[in-house]
Amino acid sequence: MAGELTPRVGILALQGDVREHEAVLAALGARTSRVRRAEELREIDGLVLPGGESSTIDKLARAFDVREPLVARIREGLPVYGTCAGMILLADRIVDGITGQQTFGGLDATVRRNAFGRQSESFETELAVSALGDPPVRAAFIRAPAIEETGPAVTVLARVADGRAVAAEQGAILATAFHPEQTGETRFHERFLAVVRAAG
Repeated sequence: MAGELTPRVGILALQGDVREHEAVLAALGARTSRVRRAEELREIDGLVLPGGESSTIDKLARAFDVREPLVARIREGLPVYGTCAGMILLADRIVDGITGQQTFGGLDATVRRNAFGRQSESFETELAVSALGDPPVRAAFIRAPAIEETGPAVTVLARVADGRAVAAEQGAILATAFHPEQTGETRFHERFLAVVRAAG
């Protein structure tokens, strides 16, 4: 729990690449637990929203009655890191969502689903992220979203070559459109764990 030297980071385990985040976080010294129920949200110091299918995660969060408690914890300041679909779920506003799709919110941004095209148009590239220093970040984009607009409290951390924002933070919230957990990149998880420890 909060205040312990080793933070416990939950990973929303309704759908998506849960194991990859568990492996990175464990390698960085964090304890992890899978979150599917509202009561499990009370046992964690931070939460990762993994990549997957944002509309499916949204539906399952409601089916498991975890959506409203999760929204409440984010509003209370729970540190959260969202990758790909997780970025969509953290956005206050989405473009090209399916009918009735909801987000958890918390990031004052407008995010477009599938901004880079279909699965077949997935790609990897190197991104300069000044907040992380050198070397550049190797980023995997898989049916990835992009940030179209941000509010004044949001700091954009990275953009692709055409200028679209693909990483941002706001307070205790961190979001990337790509999957660092799939390319051996650990610095975003390290940055997130620093936020979790500071919050504790």
